[in-house]
Amino acid sequence: MLELVGVTAGYGRSKVLFDVDLIVPKDGAASIMGLNGAGKTTLLRVAVGLLPVISGKVLLDGVDITSMRPNRRVQQGLGYVPQGQLCFPQMTTLENLQLVSPVQSDIDEVVDIFPALRDLMSRPAGLLSGGQRQQLAIARTLLGKPRMLILDEPTEGIQPNVVAEIEQVIVDLTERGDFTVLLVEQHVGFAVRISDRYYTLESGRITGSGAGGEDAIDAVRASMAV
Repeated sequence: MLELVGVTAGYGRSKVLFDVDLIVPKDGAASIMGLNGAGKTTLLRVAVGLLPVISGKVLLDGVDITSMRPNRRVQQGLGYVPQGQLCFPQMTTLENLQLVSPVQSDIDEVVDIFPALRDLMSRPAGLLSGGQRQQLAIARTLLGKPRMLILDEPTEGIQPNVVAEIEQVIVDLTERGDFTVLLVEQHVGFAVRISDRYYTLESGRITGSGAGGEDAIDAVRASMAV
């Protein structure tokens, strides 16, 4: 569904990505793994249009979107959950969701995906736990009805039981069809288990790739020396 072809990108005169080729399979999941500073978040920012490329192309369903603005990419079906469990802390959980859609049936649908939010609707989002805020951030993005969900470190700093819940949600979304996931992760087991394809990134270059699944975990850890 999403393809990066020979992408080089960076900030000012500093290049961060170098000639990156990457394919995200349609109606499946792909993960990008690497140590801190490898260029993972930069790659996602290129994918969603927040950072222009120096050279190369970004394709969505075979269409060149390299010059397309971020809002147009959202309209084309990309949904982005950045790192950091972002929310509007003074607003309630419900108000955070209503910012995207005031339609109660839509809100009910995403709360069915994350039932832990159901009893938190009147609570200020700033008082939620890290795991609850992450679920809220993903739920809010799903309200935009994307065809592809792009996640940056969705398990960072959250408790193991919530990691398991997010893992199951991603599996359920991709298994129902017509939905694609791309995520950046350092939690190797989580990322590889849910992925049809994985990539490892080091110093802005793709250093490995292959089919996902339990059998790939040891190979990924070895390549990342973790």
